[in-house]
Amino acid sequence: MANEDAVRATNDDAAQCKRFAVERGYWEDPFISLLTTKGHASHAPEINRGYYARVWAMRSCIQRFLKLTNCNCQIVNFGAGFDTTYWLLKDLKLSPKTYVEVDFSMVTARKCHQIRRNELLLKTIAGEDGEVKISKTEIHGTDYHLVAAEVKRKLTESSIDTSLPTLFVTECVLVYVDTEHTNNILKWIAESFSVSMFLNYEQVNMSDRFGQVMIDNLKTRDCILSGVQDCQSMESQKQRFTNQGWQGADGMDMSQIYKCLPDLHRIEHIEFMDEKELLDQLLSHYCIVWAWKDPDDLGLYDMTFT
Repeated sequence: MANEDAVRATNDDAAQCKRFAVERGYWEDPFISLLTTKGHASHAPEINRGYYARVWAMRSCIQRFLKLTNCNCQIVNFGAGFDTTYWLLKDLKLSPKTYVEVDFSMVTARKCHQIRRNELLLKTIAGEDGEVKISKTEIHGTDYHLVAAEVKRKLTESSIDTSLPTLFVTECVLVYVDTEHTNNILKWIAESFSVSMFLNYEQVNMSDRFGQVMIDNLKTRDCILSGVQDCQSMESQKQRFTNQGWQGADGMDMSQIYKCLPDLHRIEHIEFMDEKELLDQLLSHYCIVWAWKDPDDLGLYDMTFT
């Protein structure tokens, strides 16, 4: 398994990159400044555009899942970090019955602290009942649960219903987990939830020179990509699911998704970028993969962006 401190540091980096991009006007998120600190560094345009494409694509898939299930569903976000999706969905009046976030206890403790000290965040969780249970590392509200790792037991404590359609979300999480552990959790989900979808944003095409440079750079930060063997190609990304009992899997790399952005002209005029080569390389080494178990034929297989 990867070093926990190093992996937690990647969460801070991602949160600050997202906040920086929001402040530059790439997308709107009124909650990110309430959960994350302002970073001291600026970020290159290709990083900001990459994060925009990531956020847009993940939001699109999550909202499509909610509409296909008429919100009669659940969402579980593994390695959620300082993600703001729960509050954004509340603003859109597009919320699942239950929303669960899972992460390391050191991360959930910091998120608990930020939520506790902000009336807007806490009030949203409390809902009409007004009841929220908060400990040092966990929060349990009406429809929101923030829990520390120990997945199976914590999901049970969060009143998860295996008969409801359930979306599992990961962003650059599985790559830090060895294949055996990932396979176990994917198999458990496939066997336990009657209707489910898994949405994974992660590295891909990692067997080429650019991918090796990414691996080496992360290694210098003590971030060992224990699950990188499943990130060699789009095919290996999809097979990790179908090999563990999922009905099917599909995906697109981010260079394909980038071309589908509805406001590409706008975001490409926010900041000037000398060359697109680095952006193209970065985008081609990340992907979004979705896997499904859809016996009721809700249409979970169709998450294309065209």
